[in-house]
Amino acid sequence: MGRSALEEGFGSKKQHEKIHTRDKPYHCSQCGKSFKLLGTLKAHERIHTGDKIHTREKPYHCSQSGKSFNQKAHLKAHERIHTGEKPYHCSQCGKCFKQPGHLKRHERIHTGEKPYHCSQCGKCFKQPGHLKRHEIIHTGEKPYHCSQCGKCFSQSGELKQHERIHTGEKPYHCSQCGKWFSQSWELKRHERIHTGEKPYHCSQCGQCFKQSRELKQHERIHTGDKPYHSSQGSKLLPI
Repeated sequence: MGRSALEEGFGSKKQHEKIHTRDKPYHCSQCGKSFKLLGTLKAHERIHTGDKIHTREKPYHCSQSGKSFNQKAHLKAHERIHTGEKPYHCSQCGKCFKQPGHLKRHERIHTGEKPYHCSQCGKCFKQPGHLKRHEIIHTGEKPYHCSQCGKCFSQSGELKQHERIHTGEKPYHCSQCGKWFSQSWELKRHERIHTGEKPYHCSQCGQCFKQSRELKQHERIHTGDKPYHSSQGSKLLPI
């Protein structure tokens, strides 16, 4: 059977009275310090255990996820995940963001600020992630491994591109003829068939070409370079 209202009232009164008396029945097993209330003892014990997660009261609760926060501002920032609210606006382009940190990162596009510096070569970057990717150039680290053939890559994007060799995935689609490609550069090169674009220019005569390979072949006219030769005679053969 549950406790009667009278018993509960008496228990609450007894608990409260301890505040006004010197009765401290709760003792810390680590240092022997005594406390009037069990909750106060538990809070004290965290000094010995090193538990810092719950040392502060978290009175602000999210009604959607139940997550608790120390400060109301932290709760409000969290709630934007559920509401989709974006109160931080870029004065340059009007783009909106949920968090002030996201806005600050975005504004570097307009200001050109690059606060992240490589300690090896001094190159600067706008985002910490960009610096981290760059630093792999100096360390030679290749943490991304292909599960199919074991080949290693320094960037996750490089691994993703490589894996299409094994999967046969072709995510890049030509809107003109419907042909599919596994790499973005392959699609871009293919599209020149439809657009007629010739982005590769000869610095000597100004002639334009669709592919870099075509330009390199053409430039040999001006340089006299002959990469094909034969030891048997004058007939030119591939090396």
